Amino acid sequence: MTSALITFAVIAWLMQIALGWWQIQRFNHAFNRLCLLGTVGVGRSGGRFKPRVVLALAFDAQQRVCGSMLMRGLTIFAQPKQLKQLHGMHQQQLCPDVIFPEDQACQTALSLAIAPKS
Repeated sequence: MTSALITFAVIAWLMQIALGWWQIQRFNHAFNRLCLLGTVGVGRSGGRFKPRVVLALAFDAQQRVCGSMLMRGLTIFAQPKQLKQLHGMHQQQLCPDVIFPEDQACQTALSLAIAPKS
């Protein structure tokens, strides 16, 4: 019985590593596509027991959104998704509390993504 539990724990741990690597690969591919479009701003909201949000926006030379990526979730099954409603908007038009009125985590991530870099 003990060896079966240990075996199960090892298999679960290895699956966690493999699926985590798969998620990182998906994120990296999506992020690399954004980097090819222009200057990229990235924001992240944290939380230990709340869904985390990673939001990245690519800006063209006129500071308009030309690409986007949003990843949210608690598990390794979170996938990058585009925010097409933001495409074409100028950086100064992006108001986090208007775009995400009900979602504090997305507001935080968007605020960080559009914050001036020093």
